[in-house]
Amino acid sequence: MKLTIVIPALNEEGAITSIIERCIAAREHIVSHSPVRETEIIVVSDGSTDRTTELAAAFDDVKLIVFEQNRGYGAAIKEGFAQGEGDLVGFLDADGTCDPSFFADLCDSLITEDAAVALGSRLGAQSRMPAIRRLGNRIYAFILSVLSNKVVTDTASGMRVIRRDALSQLYPLPDGLNFTPAMSARVLMDDRLRIVELPMSYEERIGESKLHVLRDGLRFLDTIFEMTMMYKPAKLFFFTAVLCLGISMLLAMHPFEMWLRLGRLQEDMIYRLLFCAFLGTIGVSALSWGVTSRLLARLVDENPPPQTFFATIIDKFYSPAGVGWQALIAIPLLVWLVGEGAWTRITEGHVYLHWSRVALAGFIAFALVQGWLAMFVANVIRFHTLRKSTRRDEGRSGAQAHGLEAKTTTPKSAVLNVDIGMPKADDQCVSV
Repeated sequence: MKLTIVIPALNEEGAITSIIERCIAAREHIVSHSPVRETEIIVVSDGSTDRTTELAAAFDDVKLIVFEQNRGYGAAIKEGFAQGEGDLVGFLDADGTCDPSFFADLCDSLITEDAAVALGSRLGAQSRMPAIRRLGNRIYAFILSVLSNKVVTDTASGMRVIRRDALSQLYPLPDGLNFTPAMSARVLMDDRLRIVELPMSYEERIGESKLHVLRDGLRFLDTIFEMTMMYKPAKLFFFTAVLCLGISMLLAMHPFEMWLRLGRLQEDMIYRLLFCAFLGTIGVSALSWGVTSRLLARLVDENPPPQTFFATIIDKFYSPAGVGWQALIAIPLLVWLVGEGAWTRITEGHVYLHWSRVALAGFIAFALVQGWLAMFVANVIRFHTLRKSTRRDEGRSGAQAHGLEAKTTTPKSAVLNVDIGMPKADDQCVSV
């Protein structure tokens, strides 16, 4: 098993020599304390204008990749991964904050825990991270943990190891400094991928930091929400729906209680009820968007995860039968609310209705139409998802049938070659 260590560097002339020497010195420790049997070191100079490239080129056993123009932290790491040969790919910052020997612990945990990504958490007792950055990382970790229902302590760690065969599931990832929180969010949002964290020491950096606390902090936050929207869009939509509908019902409790007790509402309550209708409209719309976005995510996913119990209930709510039941409840309620007013408008040319009835009927009608439209779109997506699944199953059946036919027509000499010890394909892929 081979480990590729990528060191992205932008104007790190004060630290690049030291970090390369430390990585070279750590090779023996990594090999003796992990399943790794070979390492390679790749330095990517990301448009450096100082002596970074010159200093890195002095090491013969280190591969150097040079970007003439700055392309970004994430772009440098991805290029190193692409040109590396390791079964495992890792990276660490060039600023001297991380100990390369810790790759041994990360590789060992990655293999032992059968994870896709192993990262070093910089927020342990031995960390010397500045207080403002520590606070920001804890906030990002809390938000991402809530959105993913998984606990993570450091979303932006600059030292981690990834299985090469997991890269296709992680990509696409951004080119900038938000590469690391995007990767963390991607792993946490996919129940089929696993991430492990190990506390590590973290020293003060050498040289000037490229990280701008406010600008990059906002970018990290935007990345977390963007990755959530890309891979688990329904979670944010459903959260918005529950929040808006919950607040709307709480605000409507007092007018409803007054109407039950007195049979009327105060005129100044129109503002409260209009605001309730506004929140309710957002909630109903978000619920519909959540259903359609979740179905779209399952449509494009080649191997979608099993549906949760909550998702199954929501799907039934937006099925033809579910919308039919909604209509059976809503239509009599609409007739009771505004039927008399509609009749007097037709027969007498006037409407004798309290405004609260019209406002409530308008919201119910909107929710019913919104549900019908969402059900129509959802059914279109379900249809194409079923078509895709059917074609995939037919393709697998065809491949199995073809394999069976090929197996039955295999020459006898070929079978004998296998029996007498010819190397198998799997054996040829093992690195020693």
